[in-house]
Formats: sequence, C-alpha cells, structure tokens
Amino acid sequence: QGRRQKSAGLTGASGAAPIRLHIGGQAAHPDWKILNIRAGPHVDYVGHCADLSRFADNSILEIYASHVIEHLGFRTELPTALREFNRVLAPGGRLRASVPDLDTLCQLFLDPEFSAMQRMHVMGMMFGSQMDAADFHYVGLNAEILTAYLQDAGFIDIVRVDGFGLFDDTSNMVYKKPISLNVAARKPPAK
Repeated sequence: QGRRQKSAGLTGASGAAPIRLHIGGQAAHPDWKILNIRAGPHVDYVGHCADLSRFADNSILEIYASHVIEHLGFRTELPTALREFNRVLAPGGRLRASVPDLDTLCQLFLDPEFSAMQRMHVMGMMFGSQMDAADFHYVGLNAEILTAYLQDAGFIDIVRVDGFGLFDDTSNMVYKKPISLNVAARKPPAK
C-alpha cells in the first residue's frame, strides 16, 4: 500500500500518505480505514459522513461508500457530504459510490408478476428497512440525479460501472436484477 501511495506522488496536508476511507463499512480490510456512524469492532472512526472535519484537505486517496448517501437529506446533507468527500480527497483521488437505483426499483415495484410481499421488499430498498434511526432513506437517486449532485460537488469523470470488485456488500445485490447504481468519479487533479 505504501508503495502505491508514494508512486502516485500523493501526500496529505500533514505530509503523511493519504488513506483509503470506507464510509459505512464494517468488515476489516488491510488497505482501508472505516468511518461509520456506529461503533463496531473494525470501525476506525465513528462519525457522520457529512462531517469529515477530522480529515485534512487532500488527505484521502480514495473513498468508497456503498449504500450510504441515500441516508442523507437531499437538500443539505447530501450536497454537504459530497463537498466534504471532494475536499478531503487528494487531487485526482477517486470516489466510488453505490446507491439503490431508483429507476430499477421503480421497475421492480411495478412488475405485474410480483406479489405484495415482493413489493414490500422493494419498498424497503427504496425507503430503508427502518430497523433503527440510521436506517431510513431520504433521497431516491438514479444516474441522472446522482451525476448532477456529483458535478455540483466538483467531481469529474463520472461513470456508471457494473461493480467495483472491492467488497462483498449491497453494491452487488441482485433482486431479480442488479438493484445498485454504482458510480466512479474523480476529484480534479492539481493545477
């Protein structure tokens, strides 16, 4: 990991090599630090993803956030979080984000072959399972809307991808068809 970071020529404000930040993660990975709203055995930082004030500008090499940003209010929290992601990423740093694809979920919800129970399951993917206070979805995102939010936050090279191949998580979830919108984007390189 150290060799990769040094070869990229990236250093944070403190002079330390930037870290890779898995927002919302739970499983340990040797190359990633975890930020989660809840404490856990492998969580390195407990906090809200819209407040990354503990991280210096340009101090994160990559951010991975799977099924996290739909939990943010679309008026202020989501734009704030994406601006924070951009701020802490090193120039040229990459964001990989996955959200429930609202277009796909709407198609599934309207599937004439689905039972009421199947529609309830799709509804849970739209609005969160609501098992605790942090498990509500406050925004529905499709490719067009997510791209607009990312552009407004200063990201470039925004592309939809089939998957990331990094973690076994909901970015890979299939319910009759893949239900996630997986997007990669970059912070502009330094001028």
